[in-house]
Amino acid sequence: MTPDDIRGSRGAIFGWLWLMIAMVFCMVVVGGVTRLTGSGLSIVEWAPIMGTIPPLDPQDWNRAFAQYQQYPQYRIDHPDMTLAEFKGIFFWEYVHRLLGRTIGTVFLLPLLWFWARGCLSVRLRWRLLGALALGGLQGAMGWFMVKSGLVDEPRVSHYRLAAHLGIAFLIMGYLFWLVLELRGGPRESRAGKAPPGVLAATGALLVLQIVYGAFVAGLRAGWGYNTFPMMGDRWIPEVLTKLDPWWANLVENTATVQFVHRWIGTALLALVVWFWLRVRAGRYSLVQRQSAATLMLLTLTQYLLGVYTLLKVVPLVPAVMHQGCASLVLLGYAWVVYAFRTDTRAGGVQAR
Repeated sequence: MTPDDIRGSRGAIFGWLWLMIAMVFCMVVVGGVTRLTGSGLSIVEWAPIMGTIPPLDPQDWNRAFAQYQQYPQYRIDHPDMTLAEFKGIFFWEYVHRLLGRTIGTVFLLPLLWFWARGCLSVRLRWRLLGALALGGLQGAMGWFMVKSGLVDEPRVSHYRLAAHLGIAFLIMGYLFWLVLELRGGPRESRAGKAPPGVLAATGALLVLQIVYGAFVAGLRAGWGYNTFPMMGDRWIPEVLTKLDPWWANLVENTATVQFVHRWIGTALLALVVWFWLRVRAGRYSLVQRQSAATLMLLTLTQYLLGVYTLLKVVPLVPAVMHQGCASLVLLGYAWVVYAFRTDTRAGGVQAR
C-alpha cells in the first residue's frame, strides 16, 4: 500500500469506529425507550434472520398479536389491549432488534474489507474480533433477558437486565479505547500522575453505579420514594432491612436498591469533583485537564438527570437521557484513564 493508501485507511478506520460507538449509543437509548414503554416483551420469539421482516399485512399482525396473547404480559398487565396498542409496543422492540442487527452488519462488513486489504495490524485484528464477540454475546444476552419475562411474571430479571446493559456499555468503552490507542501520540511533557488509588476507586464506583442503575430499572424502584435527598421523611427508611437474609435487601429490596444507587452516585460525584479540582490546581497536561473536566461535567449532568427523573416519577425523556448519559460518563472515565497512563503512545494496535 502507498503512503496515501495508509493515511486513507487510517482515517476510514477512525470514522468506522466512531460510527460504531454512535450506533451502540443509539442502541442504549432505544433500549431505554423500549424498557420504559413496556415494549420489550412484545416480540416473543428470537429469529435473528427472519425476524428482520416485520408483519406486513393484517394476517401477519393478527398472528403476532395472537402469539403475544399467550404470554404473561398480555394476560396479567394488558388483558384489554387492542391490536392498535400492540402495534405501538411492537414498534419499539422491533426497532431495538433491527438496530442490533444493523450494528452487526455495519461492523462485520467493513471489518472484512479492511482485513482483506491488509489495513489492520495483527493485534488490531484480534482486538476487533474481540469486539465482534462482545456484540454476539450482547445479542444472546438480550434474548436470554427477554425469556425471563415470558415465564410466570411479565418482568425481566433485573440481573439479566444488568448484564445486558453492562455488555452494551462495555462495547462502547472497548471501541472508544481502541480509538484512543489508534490515535496514540507522544506523551506530553507536563503530564502528571493521578493521586494513588483515585482512578481505581472511581472505576469501582462507576461500575457499581451502572449495575445498580440497571437494578433500579429492572425492579422499577424509581417509582417509589420520589423525594430527594431524603426518602420520604427519613434519611434511612426502616424497610431497608425487611428481607431475610439481610444481604437479599441489597439486590431484591426496591427501597434498598434505590438507596444504594442514590448514595453510590453521590459518592461518585464527590470523588470526581475532588479529582477535577486536584487536577485543575496541579501541574498536569492540557489533555489531562480536559479529560478530568469532561468527566466532571458528564458525572454532574448524570447526577442531576437522575435526581430530576426520580422527583418527576420517571418521565420517559429524562429517564432515557439519564441512561444515555451514563454511557457517556463511562467514555469520559476511559479518556481520563488513558490520559493518565504512564505511556500514552499507541498500544500496538495501529492500522497499517
